[in-house]
Amino acid sequence: MIKKWVVVPATLMVATSILAACSGGAQSTAEKHVLRIGVLYGGADNEPYFRSQYTDTYEMMNPEIDFEIVSAIDYSDMRYQTPDENGNIDQPDPYAKMKDMLTGDNPVDVVVLDYNMLRRLVQDNLLKQLDPLISQSKFDLTDYVPTVIDGIKSAGDNNIYALTPTFSSSALYYNKKLFEEAGVEPPTDNMTWKDIMDKARLVSKGEGVDRKYGMTFSRWNGGDFNSDIQTYSSALQLKMWDDKGEKMLVNTPQWENVWNTVSSLYRDDVVPDQEDINKINEELNKESADGNYVYNPTQGDLFAGGKVAMTISDYNYVNELSNTMNNASKIKDFEAFDWDVVTYPTHEEAPGIGGAIYFSQLMGINNNAQNSEDAWKFIQFTNSKEWAEMKSRSTYELVARKEYLKPKNGMNYNINAFTALKPIPPQSVDTEKLYREKPGIWEAQNASYDLFQKVIKGDITAKEALAEWETKGNAVLEKLKKEPAKTDSSKAAEGGTDGASTMPVEVETTEVPAG
Repeated sequence: MIKKWVVVPATLMVATSILAACSGGAQSTAEKHVLRIGVLYGGADNEPYFRSQYTDTYEMMNPEIDFEIVSAIDYSDMRYQTPDENGNIDQPDPYAKMKDMLTGDNPVDVVVLDYNMLRRLVQDNLLKQLDPLISQSKFDLTDYVPTVIDGIKSAGDNNIYALTPTFSSSALYYNKKLFEEAGVEPPTDNMTWKDIMDKARLVSKGEGVDRKYGMTFSRWNGGDFNSDIQTYSSALQLKMWDDKGEKMLVNTPQWENVWNTVSSLYRDDVVPDQEDINKINEELNKESADGNYVYNPTQGDLFAGGKVAMTISDYNYVNELSNTMNNASKIKDFEAFDWDVVTYPTHEEAPGIGGAIYFSQLMGINNNAQNSEDAWKFIQFTNSKEWAEMKSRSTYELVARKEYLKPKNGMNYNINAFTALKPIPPQSVDTEKLYREKPGIWEAQNASYDLFQKVIKGDITAKEALAEWETKGNAVLEKLKKEPAKTDSSKAAEGGTDGASTMPVEVETTEVPAG
């Protein structure tokens, strides 16, 4: 009882201070009125989470406000839809649905969107420019993370049409101990992929299951074409096919360089392939001398297990590494190690552009809003310093206010590594439309998986593999001209997202397709 009594007033104090900061402390006596918030994907199951994260506190402190959460596309409508004979379900046009929600008979006031949709909404004059409101309200953005504001402005012709209280970002984690043992200087901020790969080669040591590998492109995958190529090349924005989805674009020097670069790391045992990972896991799973099974919580995560010197991961990995190191004494044959983070590797062709910075909870005001005044007050509330202080406890996303961007739980790591780079420019909404109209287009990628493995093994060159992929991919695209809806639904599902905004859930960030 005592603990609850302490916690609740503290929460109320934060909520009260937020309200005071945003409203000047005035108590409203206005009649009850509605503020409608629109999200693209949602449903009854998701609404309670959204309310708990964004509206409950505001509604409690502003009893005259009633929130309505509106979904342009209901998850249930898709979940319970009967697939057609090809295994496909009807895919509504996300942008058209969003536009209907903004321009219909009862338009929403606030819209929650992700970065890929922001530019199109701005171009179609569907969002209110926030710069005048920011100036009139003297809403202080001086301590906003520059990459967040710059990224938002880049999608709005150097103007602000939305704000986000949080964002997601990834960085390069490295094992200080392995670099010290190898006598190699550890990585630093603003290094290119070439710099990082050179260090990865130098720090790779040992044989068999005892080998220490230089790097992995993610914590889990080994030799996975889609993941590794995407991670390495995302900032280059290479295309697999043209904008109409009628011609493959992979047989180019740029693609050849990407394939040669990534495949050589596997061939030289700088990056472990799936076979290497399986052998390491088998060793970890060996029975103890008395025949009892020994559980190892680092299984599958080679970096946390001390087998890899560098890896790419998101901000949430900070917590997992901290927990692992704090419990090292409980893990058989495991020694804790010091680690740190530096900026995501960049390409010389795209300086300063990171590969994994995402704004998924941008909030803008509908140009057709019926209650734009309260909409702006709410956006100020969710983007205030006080709100950032409360949200800084999040384990999944970073807050956009620099003042509250600090290492967690007294730890000492380079948190600026997550904020120093600019996001990749938004994906074209026309590209998203192509994925929707031709869901089978992902079959044009299928040939690449086996071909990439052949390049790793040295059976064929990257140039030969890309030429073969071009031929096989073009055959798929030609077929799709006649039957655009036919697809192997399981492969289509692997292709990625259409970049549309969803009701918030605390998960790791989703990759944007390279094609």
